[in-house]
Amino acid sequence: MSEPDIVSTALARNRLGVPSVVFFGVAGAAPLTVVIGAITTIYAVVGNTAVPVVYLVVAGILSIFTVGFVAMSRHIVNSGAFYSYISHGLGRIPGVGAAFVALPAYAMMQIGLFGLFGVVASGVLDGLGFTVGWFTCAIVAWALVFVLGMLWVDLSGKVLAVLLVAEIVIVLIYDIVMVANPAGGSVSFSTLSPTRVFTPEVAAMMVLAIAGFVGFEATVVLSEEAKDPKKTIARATHWAVILAGLLCGLSAWAMSVGAGPGNIVAAAKAEQTDLVFTLVSPHVPEALINIGYVLFMTSIFAALLAFHAAVSRYQFALGREGVLPRAWGYTHPRTGAPIVGSLAQSLLALVVIVVYRFTGADPLIYLFAWLTVVGGLGVLILMWSASAAVIVFFVRHRHQENVWRAKVSPIIAFVLLSIILAATVYGLGDLLQIEPGSMFHWLFPTGYAVFAIVGFVWAIVMRAARPEVYAAIGRGADGGFIADAPRLKGSHTEPISARAMMAAAREPSPPPREMPSLTHELPPLPRDMPPMQGLPGDRSARRDIPPRPGDPPTLRDVRSAPPEHSPWEAPPEPSRWQ
Repeated sequence: MSEPDIVSTALARNRLGVPSVVFFGVAGAAPLTVVIGAITTIYAVVGNTAVPVVYLVVAGILSIFTVGFVAMSRHIVNSGAFYSYISHGLGRIPGVGAAFVALPAYAMMQIGLFGLFGVVASGVLDGLGFTVGWFTCAIVAWALVFVLGMLWVDLSGKVLAVLLVAEIVIVLIYDIVMVANPAGGSVSFSTLSPTRVFTPEVAAMMVLAIAGFVGFEATVVLSEEAKDPKKTIARATHWAVILAGLLCGLSAWAMSVGAGPGNIVAAAKAEQTDLVFTLVSPHVPEALINIGYVLFMTSIFAALLAFHAAVSRYQFALGREGVLPRAWGYTHPRTGAPIVGSLAQSLLALVVIVVYRFTGADPLIYLFAWLTVVGGLGVLILMWSASAAVIVFFVRHRHQENVWRAKVSPIIAFVLLSIILAATVYGLGDLLQIEPGSMFHWLFPTGYAVFAIVGFVWAIVMRAARPEVYAAIGRGADGGFIADAPRLKGSHTEPISARAMMAAAREPSPPPREMPSLTHELPPLPRDMPPMQGLPGDRSARRDIPPRPGDPPTLRDVRSAPPEHSPWEAPPEPSRWQ
C-alpha cells in the first residue's frame, strides 16, 4: 500500500505565535474556574488560610520544572510532549509506558470538565428563566468542541484568546473590588506570610493547588504547529505558569481580604462556589455579576477545548510513529487538525456523558471531581517522569545547555515533585472524599501502573516484531533531536528520522546511467573555415612553432585528418564480435 500524502500526515505548521500558545496553556489551567471553584474548596476543606502562599510556592516549583522542561523542548519538537521527552531521556520502553499513562489522564481531565460545564451552564440558564438540564448543556458543549477540534488550530487559539482575555479582566476586577472593600476596614497581608507554609496541612493544599495548574504543559503539545517552536514554546510555557500562578495567588489573597483572614474559612464553607460573587455583589452592578457567571461557564469551555487539543495531538503523535494504528497519524488535508484523534476523543467523551446521564450519578462529584482529580494524578506522574528524563537527557548531551537548565533545576524539580506525588497518592482518598476502606484508595494508582506496564510490554513487542517502528518512537516527523540522528552531507540541515534512514537502507540503489555518446552531438566543421587566431600563449595557432607531444589537435590537423575518423569525433566502438 502506498504511503499517505504528506499533507495528511503532518500538523499545520507555523500557525501559532507566543500569545496563542499561552492562551492554550492558561486556558487549560482555567484561572476563573480555579478562583471560583478550587480556591474556595481548599479554604473550606483544608481549613487553612495559607492558600495564597501555597499557590505562589506551587507556581515557583512548576517554574523550576519548566526550566528543564522547555530546555528540552528546544532540542525536541514533537507533539507527543511528555511521551517524546521520556523516550529521549529514559528510553523508548518507558516512553511508550508514559504514552499509555498520558492518554487516559488527559482524556479524563477533558471529559470530567463536561460535568462541571453542564451544571454551571444549567444554573446560568436557570437564572435567565430557562430550565435546561446539565446533560443538554454538556451535549451542546460537546458539539462545539467537536467542530472546533476539526478546524484550524489557530481558529481555536483565537476563540481561546477572546475567552481568556475576558476571563482575566473579570478576575482582576473582582480582585480589585475585594481589596478595595476589605473586611474590618483595613487590608491584611497575614495570609501571605511565608511562615504559614510550615504547617501539617500544606502537603494536601499543594496537591489541590497543583491540580489548578494542570494544562500549562499542554503548550509543548503544540510545538509542531508553532512559529519558531524552539523559542515560542519556551516563552509561552514560562508565561503560562507565571500568569496562572499570579492570578491564583492574587485572587486567593484578595478573597481573604474581602472576607477577613479570620472569617475566610467559615465563609468558604457557607458560600462554596458563590463566595466570590457574594463578596463583590454589594459593590458592583448586577450586570457584572451576571457577566462573571457567563465567563465562569466560558472558562470551563476554554479548558475543554484546550484539553481536547492536547489529547488529539497525543494520539496523532503515537499514530504517526506506529505506536497506535496508522489511522491515528492522519490529519485533515486543509485544516491540519488530527482527524482520528479528535474523533476518537469526542466519541469517548460522548459515551461517558451518556453513561453518566442514564446512571443518574451526580455530574459534579463523580464526573467532574473524580475524573479531574484522577486525571491530574496521571499528569503529575508524567511531570515527575519528565523531570527524571530531563536529568538523564542532559547527562548524555552535556554541552547542549548550561548547568542551571541541564542539571540544577531538573534535580530540584524531581525532588520536589517526588514529595508532591507521594503526598497525592497517600491522600488520594481524602481528595476524592471516599470512605477509608474503599477500594478506590488504591484502584486509580494501580490502574495507572497497569497502563504503564501494558505500554512497556507493547514497546518490547514492537522492538522484536517491528524494529523500524521501534526505532522511530519519540522521534517525530523530522527525526526528533538534533544530536540523535545523523545528517546528510550537503545542503540538508534537518536531521533524518530513524524510519527514513531504515527505509532508505531498504531501497535498492538506482542503476548507473550510461554516458551519452558525443559522436553525433557536435556539428561537422566546415573545411573552408579560416585559421583560428590563438590566445596569448596558445601554440596551436602559430605556424612557426612546431607542435609538442601532448598538444591538443589544431584546425590544421582537423583539415588533414582522414574523413572517417576526425580528431573531434569519438572513436568507433569495437564490435561485440571482436
